[in-house]
Amino acid sequence: MAILSKIRERSMFLIIIIGLALFAFVLDPSTLGDFFNSSKVNEIGEINGESISRQEFVKELEAYKQQVGGGVSEIQAAKTVWDNTVRKKIYQNQLTQAGITIGEADVWNEIINSPSVQNSPQYQNEAGLFDEGLFKQFLADAKNSDDQRLWLAWSNYMNQIRDNAERNTYNNLVTAGLGASLKEGETEYLIDNTKLNAQFVYVPYTTVADSLVKIKKSEVASYIKEHAADYTVEASRDLSYVKFDVVPTSEDEAVIKNGVAELIEDFKKSTDDKLFVSENNSEFSLNSNYQFKNFLNQEVADLIFAGSKGDVVGPYKDKDFIKISKITEIAKMPDSVKASHILISYVGSQRATPEVTRTKEQAKKLADSILTVVKKSKSKFADLAKEFSADNTNSEKGGDLDWFNYNRMTPAFRDFTFENKKGDIDVVETPFGFHIVKIDEQKNIQTVLKLSTFGKNIVPSEATENAIYRKAEQFALAVSNGSNFADVAKENNYSARLAVGVKTLDENVVGLGNQRQIVSWAFGKETKVGDFKRFDLEGSHVVAYVMGITKKGLMPVEKATSSVRSILVNKKKADLISAKLVGNTLQELATANSTAVRSATNVTLKSPTLSGVGSEPKIVGAMYNAELNKVYNKVVGDRGVYAFKVTNKEEPTALPNYDANRKRIAEARKRLTFKMYEAIKGASEIEDYRGEMYSAN
Repeated sequence: MAILSKIRERSMFLIIIIGLALFAFVLDPSTLGDFFNSSKVNEIGEINGESISRQEFVKELEAYKQQVGGGVSEIQAAKTVWDNTVRKKIYQNQLTQAGITIGEADVWNEIINSPSVQNSPQYQNEAGLFDEGLFKQFLADAKNSDDQRLWLAWSNYMNQIRDNAERNTYNNLVTAGLGASLKEGETEYLIDNTKLNAQFVYVPYTTVADSLVKIKKSEVASYIKEHAADYTVEASRDLSYVKFDVVPTSEDEAVIKNGVAELIEDFKKSTDDKLFVSENNSEFSLNSNYQFKNFLNQEVADLIFAGSKGDVVGPYKDKDFIKISKITEIAKMPDSVKASHILISYVGSQRATPEVTRTKEQAKKLADSILTVVKKSKSKFADLAKEFSADNTNSEKGGDLDWFNYNRMTPAFRDFTFENKKGDIDVVETPFGFHIVKIDEQKNIQTVLKLSTFGKNIVPSEATENAIYRKAEQFALAVSNGSNFADVAKENNYSARLAVGVKTLDENVVGLGNQRQIVSWAFGKETKVGDFKRFDLEGSHVVAYVMGITKKGLMPVEKATSSVRSILVNKKKADLISAKLVGNTLQELATANSTAVRSATNVTLKSPTLSGVGSEPKIVGAMYNAELNKVYNKVVGDRGVYAFKVTNKEEPTALPNYDANRKRIAEARKRLTFKMYEAIKGASEIEDYRGEMYSAN
């Protein structure tokens, strides 16, 4: 019953879900001894007293990484495998305590009835029906194969089926226990619709100056201990760091610019620009497309477009590069074209549907025939597009592609539509098939250029790299001599950045991105508060410093104070206010506190708001349970301390039945089932030692 009791603490609805669906659990006392006597050296964690060995975890981890390939990091993979393991063990634990077993026959039936197995031609007989014998033979062959990757994949799949079957069985049991009684429906109806009228005196916490309330460190410590569930935290580290970016200087840029400038004459004389840029180690390959002025960097566009054919423009800076560009062609071209097409696809062309059976040669012949027809009579183009075009997105519109710019279409299609004139029609071949293309409109005719561009990245020189490295070393040396990290940073006008609350298995450090090595070092067994280390990163050096260490368990008093202080302040203010709430009537109480008696009309528990105050569910709840015309004093709320008297309590008219309310409660409970796993997980005893596996020392 331990797990159920913890779940009750977390959700009123889940009490009923679990209570109705499951039964009493029995805790085996022998597991306690096993827990305390077992060695933790080879464990990756424990789930409800069951040890998870590192060997078992690593095996699952390797299988997962092989399954997903290189798309995830080691830490991400480990998190997924751990989460799956926790989920699996929790459900197994629940089913075991409930006395429910998922048999091999159940798992096998789930496997062979899955659509991926049933519909695979590999496991179907001559009649096209699933053959269990063929599937068994496939598994046997995979298991006995020298290459075990296929068998491993199938083993993982079958384990997933088992896990899903266990989870579904448990969830179905819980769902079977969902529901609500008519009495619950009636109660909900009364709670939502009973209206209260009351008079009250309200003394807000703000009437007591903060300076009159002192909070001791010991009081914060006592509070978080009493509310341990709300103030239990994971292990974390608070870091500060100074980053030294290795960036090129103006001198570095000038050297690179001069080097590129020395190539101008040779570039002008070059008859093979592709070979030239390759031999001189350009950062760019040649682009054979026409360039529009508005697509270029506007800082250099005027300079380039002022040149003539054969000119080499530059050197000029374009973002992080120094470039020179040779003008190889000058032409006039529209920036937008409106065209129509008829696409004739063939077997093997991109996006060809299974219905297409014609060969490439047949497609070309058909396209040429259509071209002959539309050249004689352009008015037939739309009807032929509807009849023959494989492009269903526009065939019903007569093949109309509407307006498009230079970079939208495939090269061959683009070149025809932009380099020819309005009204031209021809066959164009692309990877999609053969297009009969008609140029309908063109606009914004302008000068365009073809450029051969050579460029070099502006990078820091070796001297610059060494100088920045020395700065990082000198900073680290100053800190090692006993100086305060923040003070040294301030003295040297360096920005000391913060990364607070870094967790054991985090990969990212705020401001640095993925820097697992820094996190791993911070959580090393030998790393303590005040330690620092230099890290050589891509494009920078970082000196990291450990400001604080938070151990797993109760939040340190220093960290909890900011959130706990306001709670304790209001508690003490409530005591001070309550001491002044003296009197027998509301008017006497109001006069003693220099305030007035207020009125609350038609207040409900569903909407617990007091006029002129705001939301006060505790006070409205107290009013709901109060006797009529009795003065209640010193009632503590969220915003202040109250005295009140309920003057009228109007219950709603009884309904013929409360089935609609009952159904609403049941549906609300069903919607909460998605929270069920997290509730069970929160009620489980889970120890995670992955941090030790991935820490630095």
